[in-house]
Amino acid sequence: MDNSNFFSIDRLIEFGMGMAMAQQMVNMMNQSMQQMYVPGSIQSMPHPNVQTFYVAINNQQVGPLNEQDIIRMVSNKQIDKDTLVWTPGMISWKPIEQTPSVLRIIATAPPPLPTT
Repeated sequence: MDNSNFFSIDRLIEFGMGMAMAQQMVNMMNQSMQQMYVPGSIQSMPHPNVQTFYVAINNQQVGPLNEQDIIRMVSNKQIDKDTLVWTPGMISWKPIEQTPSVLRIIATAPPPLPTT
């Protein structure tokens, strides 16, 4: 078999090695591009950290709670606008009605289904 033929074993091995090197280079460039910050460009938003909340029920701290827990507790009438809430970053406990991040959760939650 002629070694200059594309289908010779030497050429196929060279082709395979070249493809493997190209794949590694593409992966490295993609990784670099994803980590690059370009001012003024639209960057993909990193996944936000899940915010945790703590509420005071019967003078007991309950938590950590996530958004679904807050929605469920409001639906079950376990907490209301006067319930004290705290989340990391707050200086002190405040009523839910004075905490915009919790009010946003409650406002965007669907209302309970009507009973018939």
